[in-house]
Amino acid sequence: MLAGWDDMPAVLAPDNPVVTYAVERRARLAQALPAELLIIPAGTARVRSNDTDYTFRPGTDHVWLTGNTVAESVLVIDTTGGEADAVLYLLPPSGRATDEFWQDPALGDLWVGPRPTLAETASALGLETRPLSALDADLAQAARRARRIRVVPTLDERVDDLVRGLCGPELAPHLLLKSTLDELRLIKNDWELAQLQLAVDATALGFEDCLREWDAARAAPRGERYLEGTFHRRSRLEGEGPAYGSVVGAGDHATTLHWTANDGPLRDGDVVLMDMGVELPSLFSADITRVFPVTGTFTPLQRDVYSIVLRAQQAGIDTLRAGVAFQDYQDACSRSLAADLIDLGLLHCSLDEALAPGNQYQRRWSISRAGHMLGMDVHDCNHAPVGSYLTGRLAAGHTLTVEPGLYFQRNDLTVPEELRGLGIRIEDDLVVTETASVTLSAALPRTPDAVESWMSALAA
Repeated sequence: MLAGWDDMPAVLAPDNPVVTYAVERRARLAQALPAELLIIPAGTARVRSNDTDYTFRPGTDHVWLTGNTVAESVLVIDTTGGEADAVLYLLPPSGRATDEFWQDPALGDLWVGPRPTLAETASALGLETRPLSALDADLAQAARRARRIRVVPTLDERVDDLVRGLCGPELAPHLLLKSTLDELRLIKNDWELAQLQLAVDATALGFEDCLREWDAARAAPRGERYLEGTFHRRSRLEGEGPAYGSVVGAGDHATTLHWTANDGPLRDGDVVLMDMGVELPSLFSADITRVFPVTGTFTPLQRDVYSIVLRAQQAGIDTLRAGVAFQDYQDACSRSLAADLIDLGLLHCSLDEALAPGNQYQRRWSISRAGHMLGMDVHDCNHAPVGSYLTGRLAAGHTLTVEPGLYFQRNDLTVPEELRGLGIRIEDDLVVTETASVTLSAALPRTPDAVESWMSALAA
């Protein structure tokens, strides 16, 4: 069994686009955290059931800094010399002479496919590489000269244990590393914006696939699941798969913000809320929501509520530009919703009273934020310092969602019966510019008339 084999062809593409930017990214990190030893794991596979793992998804920060996506790899950046002295530790190929190759279903090349050699990785990524087996001794030696050791935690238990053994159990220093990385990733460059546009375009194709198969989904006992599967196929063809658990909520399922069971039917007279996005191999992801009437035509009440949410979304979009507070567009959405809820007769007070900090009455039916940063993580840069994100100001190159919604629960006795069980959310992906914003998802119809026409055209 060991004889008669040719050499394996190269595993890695020779033109990884991340390499162009990775050196500069590591230098910025070194400047932010000088004289330290910084450890950024790729992560390990997670058990799904017994000896079966979930599909591996590498850690965002590791990919952003290296372009490497191989499980169990560890990037170590030594900034004690004033520069980003980086070494990538990784598992070498199994090799046919080892038991791992033939008998290990988790790591053996025969079972899960070949890993790149250290030399191939070094050439493709422009990084010094070392075998993973050398990590413990190398860290112990480097730790003697570092002012502090930090790790991006929770991605690799073995690495976390190793770091705790070197510097103790305190978690806060490691959270600062994650916070710093998230802050560095907030503003996207032109290549990153192009990746986001590709993810949005792929997602649009997935929505179109679903509308083309709408009648089949209506006929299926679990029509929500049918649409989820339809989008999943497109997301695997265009990217790595869905960026998150797809939300396909028909009827009162649309009032559950993150409904992912997707096991219900599509009933005439209901609407279907579909919140979906494609993740690319670069990990950049889209996050888009549209609402569709099951019959292809909104009822007058559905159209009215949809229009309320659409006005709120447009109010938020109109607020976006560099220099305004992140909270400003959230407040604009809330103010629009509250004003229309007063006109609808659901709020019995002035607009100022409804929006007062201790009241926020509109949140009974719109509990979530009206948007978030978007990028390689669908809820991107959540660990960035509050002053750079939630209480900070927008800058050109920030990418985010605007996604107000109204969710009238089926057991909410404070609203008329005809509203109960109706959920509407409209979500688009945008990039902030100096003077306004650009809607990356503008190709997806958004108004009630345009949505109905879209459904009709694709069904035909």
